[in-house]
Amino acid sequence: MDGPVLLLVVIAAVAVAGFAKRLDLQVPLVLVAVGSIASFVPGVPQVTLAPELILGVVLPPLLYSAALDFSFVSFRKNLGHILRLGIVMVIVTAVAVGYFANWLVPELTLGAALVLGAVVAPPDAVAAIAVGRKLGLPSRMMAILTGESLVNDAAALTLFTLAVASVTGKRIEIHSPVLFFAYEILGGVIVGLILSRIVRFVRSRIQDSALETVLGLVLPFAAYLAAEEIHASGVLAVVTAGFVLGRVTADVAVTTRIQERQVWPLMDLVLEAFVFAYMGLQLKSVIQEVERDGLPVLHIFAYALLILAVVIAIRPAWIFVNTSRRAAVRKSLRRKSTETSDAMGLTWKQNLVLSWAGMRGVVTLAAASGVPLATVAGDPFPGRAVIQAVAFVVAVGTLVIQGLTLPLLIRRLDVADPLEKQQTDAQQALARSISRSAAETYLSDAAAHGIAGVSKESVEAVLERVRRSVRARLDADETEDHEERIAAAGALFDTLRRNVLGAQRSALVAARDAGELDDEILRAVLSGLDVEEAAAEARIERRNR
Repeated sequence: MDGPVLLLVVIAAVAVAGFAKRLDLQVPLVLVAVGSIASFVPGVPQVTLAPELILGVVLPPLLYSAALDFSFVSFRKNLGHILRLGIVMVIVTAVAVGYFANWLVPELTLGAALVLGAVVAPPDAVAAIAVGRKLGLPSRMMAILTGESLVNDAAALTLFTLAVASVTGKRIEIHSPVLFFAYEILGGVIVGLILSRIVRFVRSRIQDSALETVLGLVLPFAAYLAAEEIHASGVLAVVTAGFVLGRVTADVAVTTRIQERQVWPLMDLVLEAFVFAYMGLQLKSVIQEVERDGLPVLHIFAYALLILAVVIAIRPAWIFVNTSRRAAVRKSLRRKSTETSDAMGLTWKQNLVLSWAGMRGVVTLAAASGVPLATVAGDPFPGRAVIQAVAFVVAVGTLVIQGLTLPLLIRRLDVADPLEKQQTDAQQALARSISRSAAETYLSDAAAHGIAGVSKESVEAVLERVRRSVRARLDADETEDHEERIAAAGALFDTLRRNVLGAQRSALVAARDAGELDDEILRAVLSGLDVEEAAAEARIERRNR
């Protein structure tokens, strides 16, 4: 597909997404529906991207952005549940769908059916996370969904590589599937760690916000391509890099942090709109490929609907079987809780919502289009057109069926965590206490020892004004004249205020590193500090000109 057509698709997708949001409709569903209809409009060119382009250009920034904003503490706390859904669930789905498709569809050999299973195995949590955030899902459920979306693509694409190699006869350097899987994980993580540390090192020395932001934009693509070059997991390389730089975001300049808070949401908006529009635009080409192979379209799509039903059923069945098993173990150990929950503290209602958040997405379509045309021996890949059709039906079908009903399910079920608000309030109070203590410590030290190049009398004259400014930000009932105080302050006030903000930021990061403060609370507090610090630095720069 040429550049102008791609640009038109992006513009049209963003426009449709804007109208859908204005009408309070689900953006992914509207984009898929409009794209599907548009694919049959005369004159609309066929929109086809190479799978390497989708996986190497579209996927990395989406994964990286999610990892940047994700709390590593939450990831670690929910690691067991995330791995069960993001890896074990993917393997279970791939195997179950593979054997079912092999039994159902005559055109599929067992190997080709397992390729299909790997293609449809990974859920894409973009739509589910958007719905959950809008309807206020508990933070633990959001953490599990986000964490699952960060790791399941790596598991599914590794299975896909192994399954395709077994059908085509392509040689893989590591023959053992277990060792190959371990190499993919370790290789991806190591590449992500190395590149993120290089970017962090360079950022700390260039001191140019524009260049620092550009380095952050380039990193996910570089991490993915570097890992794929050594046949490791590009997905895990991107996720690891995002975790590392998200964890040390307070180290970069304040202007860089503010720029990145604007850049990544815009990038997500454009890419997500394009992804769902692209999914819909594939309908006509999928039908044409089935017809070219001389297969009955209605029969193939009937098979696809049955496989769709199996895909949807596997997730809740596995989650509740696994939950029941864990509950039985807990009962045998005579551990009691106030209501039925699994080892992660999720109620059956919360598990039901999680089990229904299994929408598939663009990774499924990209993997399907990446199925080779022929084997190493030159024979046609068995059932390739069937795999394409089933992948489309599963991706769009789960998005429509589960995407339409998930909001209703969340509203009907009371999945709120009664302790979450208390925990959030406690964390916010702790953050305010840490900020206040750090500010008082710095100001007391400044009053006692002064500041280099400034007389002690001048410092003492401004200290009380700075203290009032700090209280105005930390205490909601004192905010009305906060801006007037800042506007009336001079150069010394701005210098002291900037130093106080730096001390508060350092104290908050130290509390996060010590495990006292959650990443999400830290980022919310730092966002407010950054705005004030940027304003102070701008005023100082204007005076120095």
